[in-house]
Amino acid sequence: MTLKGLLRPRVLVVLALMVLVAAGFVACRDKGDATSYRTENVDHGDIAQTVSANGTLNPVTLVSVGTQVSGTITDLYVDFNDRVEAGQILMRLDDALLRAALQQSEANYASAQSALRLAQSDVERIAPLAKDGFVSQQELDRSQQALKDAQAKVAQTNAQVKKDRTNLDYAVIRSPVSGVVVSRAVDAGQTVAASFNTPELFKIARDLREMQIDAYFSEADIGQIVVGTPVSFRVDAFSGRRFAGIVKQIRLNPKNESNVVSYNVVVNVDNADQKLLPGMTAYVDIKVQEKDGVLRVPNSALRFKPTDESRVVKAAESSSSGKSAAASAANGGDESGNGERRRSSRAGGNGRVYVLRDGKLHEVRVAIGITDRRYTELRDKALKAGDAVVVGEGEGAAGAAGGSPRGMQFGM
Repeated sequence: MTLKGLLRPRVLVVLALMVLVAAGFVACRDKGDATSYRTENVDHGDIAQTVSANGTLNPVTLVSVGTQVSGTITDLYVDFNDRVEAGQILMRLDDALLRAALQQSEANYASAQSALRLAQSDVERIAPLAKDGFVSQQELDRSQQALKDAQAKVAQTNAQVKKDRTNLDYAVIRSPVSGVVVSRAVDAGQTVAASFNTPELFKIARDLREMQIDAYFSEADIGQIVVGTPVSFRVDAFSGRRFAGIVKQIRLNPKNESNVVSYNVVVNVDNADQKLLPGMTAYVDIKVQEKDGVLRVPNSALRFKPTDESRVVKAAESSSSGKSAAASAANGGDESGNGERRRSSRAGGNGRVYVLRDGKLHEVRVAIGITDRRYTELRDKALKAGDAVVVGEGEGAAGAAGGSPRGMQFGM
């Protein structure tokens, strides 16, 4: 046998081995590239759509206590969290200067009264003499004018006495309402000066059993909120508990921050156990729409987007019968495409989900309605209860089974 005849079988064997290796590589690659999907079923259930915002818990009535006179604090009778009654003394100011001013005004008042009595006597003596012609009319007029001046002086000094006595009373700071001291801004020995801006000494909450939340909602949500709507909220201090309230007022004064307009929604809160404290941050949820027993799809299905869209059967191609999922979604489940489509668009617009059919990933267009944190209402017949929609991708067949990495796998 010639050398050429001996080499020919070996070449054939090598070529056959190369073909086997290539086929094994392709098979392993396809096996590793296979994608698994996580799915959830479309079902019927309840959906409650809410709008949310953060707010601050405040007492319904919070009174700021100040002073109308200046002075040094000599006595302080209350502290934080103390309960006080209306009229109760909270503190006293040094009243030495105020007492001196009152004594001076009282002395001026006494002097004015003495001058008034003298003026009255003068008029009583001169009037008969003027009548008999012994005193001129001009002198009588002067005495009568002096009497009027004395009367005015008495009124003036009397008013000053009342003013100084009132200022002396202001040196004793009393509570204007019954409640709880939530803030104290001064200490004994401190000097307070009353000017155009009254210094704030205390803040007193009238009743902590009734509180309110001041929450700012964006202008996009404010149109859905109605006075009297029930409210649910939580606070960080009690993470496992939900509290209830009710919308009391939507204030018309907007707040504009960084071109974002928001409105203050005041929520009444019953705080009978007084666990809620002033200043706590409240995370408020207001239910604006609620539907029972509607067809719904998980929100994760609407958010899902496949990694390789080239393998997806688009909505326009997913049905050869002419009644595709896209057409069904656009027409609201009605082939005639009547007014149902327009109503669905106003309710929530359109969305896109993916379903597995015959081992392939199909895109389905759907008309959606209200939504909550987990589900969204379906407003058409593109899907039915029990349909499995894709919510995520797995790791692939080999990875899911715990097999070897992608590549060549041979058993020798």
